[in-house]
Amino acid sequence: MKIKKILISQPKPETEKSPYFDMAEKYGLNIDFRPFIQIDPVSAKEYRQSKINILDHTAIIFTSKTAVTHFFRLCKEMKITVPDSMKYFCISESTAFFLQKYIVYRKRKIFYANGTVNDLMDYIKKHSEEFFLVPCSDVHKDEIPSLLEKLRIKFTKTILYKTISSNLSDLKDFHYDILVFFSPKDIPSLKKNFPKFKQRDTKIAAFGPATTKAVIDAGLRLDIQAPLPEAPSMTMALDLFLKNYNKNNKK
Repeated sequence: MKIKKILISQPKPETEKSPYFDMAEKYGLNIDFRPFIQIDPVSAKEYRQSKINILDHTAIIFTSKTAVTHFFRLCKEMKITVPDSMKYFCISESTAFFLQKYIVYRKRKIFYANGTVNDLMDYIKKHSEEFFLVPCSDVHKDEIPSLLEKLRIKFTKTILYKTISSNLSDLKDFHYDILVFFSPKDIPSLKKNFPKFKQRDTKIAAFGPATTKAVIDAGLRLDIQAPLPEAPSMTMALDLFLKNYNKNNKK
């Protein structure tokens, strides 16, 4: 059986230079893009119930652009003016630069890591006297809070947005040769939207250990995994799989 249709559980790339399009041309694939989950913002009213005062904190840890967006959205809704003295600790340079949408970048104290939590913690340890706010989703890894606790650094974890299942009812002909998932929340969304789904010959790809675990825990067969040393990205993992699959299934 030839692989012809792939569903990627992410938004369609905005640029035509995406490696997904190169792969589609290389293997003659039809690739659809459809997020299985969506972000539901926590309202100012909901947030007030948490009784967390943003201005009690002297530093903020941002692990994603989504967290940045929802932090400043909430501050605007609650009419909170973030002081110039606030320090920002970002997981990566791109996340740090994204702050420019909301603050005068050159006037703030901004620190950014190389994309790893360990590197981020090196910066945080140098500022251990700060009171950190950690904005996140209702679905998140506890790696950073656990490390902060271990280092005895004062912090507050706060939920600014929720991850919910998308409505995929318009996908009536749900038949794909490969389903590609990037979040553990994608799997409950699959079950909710397609309760009669049977895997059979459908291949399932998962990115990251949490998504991999969600696939296995749901009783599904995992066929493609990333990141791996030989395939650090999902497109590389798919390319490797397709190359081997086509070699072994020549008619």
